[in-house]
Amino acid sequence: MPAVLIPSFLLYCFVGGITPGPANLCSLRAALRYGRGPALRQWRGLFTGFFLDAMGAVAVTWLLGAALDQYVGVLSWVGAGYLLWMAWHILRSSGVDAEHDPAAPSFRTGLLVQLTNVKVILFCITALSSFVLPHSSALRDLLAVGLFLPFTGPVCNLVWLFAGASLQKLFANHKILIDRIMAASLALCALTLL
Repeated sequence: MPAVLIPSFLLYCFVGGITPGPANLCSLRAALRYGRGPALRQWRGLFTGFFLDAMGAVAVTWLLGAALDQYVGVLSWVGAGYLLWMAWHILRSSGVDAEHDPAAPSFRTGLLVQLTNVKVILFCITALSSFVLPHSSALRDLLAVGLFLPFTGPVCNLVWLFAGASLQKLFANHKILIDRIMAASLALCALTLL
């Protein structure tokens, strides 16, 4: 990637990482409901999932190139289905005690959120195909950007997590309303994918 594109690439990474999406909303909800510690456990899964998505995007971009476009629609449907499933679980757990919550934050839930997060998959593929492939199709160049990408979205995700942790006491009496808003936001994310 030419040096002149680096500011645009970094702006793309920041905007893609900080805007609401499944991982950011799940981190916000986890921190609001459970606090910083459990939300950080989930974040580690989010980071790992983002890393795996980025490496998968490197492989797919390098191997398939232009043939990838036909699979984007399928990914959108899978991601939308998973977002709706998450929204349903959030709604089901609104009146449930945090200790018995089926959607409690964990490494596994964070990993699953990212591995099925179409926003992240498309974000990585777009970054690679827009900023790297027009200038180089070398695996080392794709890999260099692919290794950088997991430090963009998950770092921005921490903003959502710490905002939730700092607002936890403020929203303690409004758990059901917050869960409904989070579920509705995830459902809206799902609808925008379709």
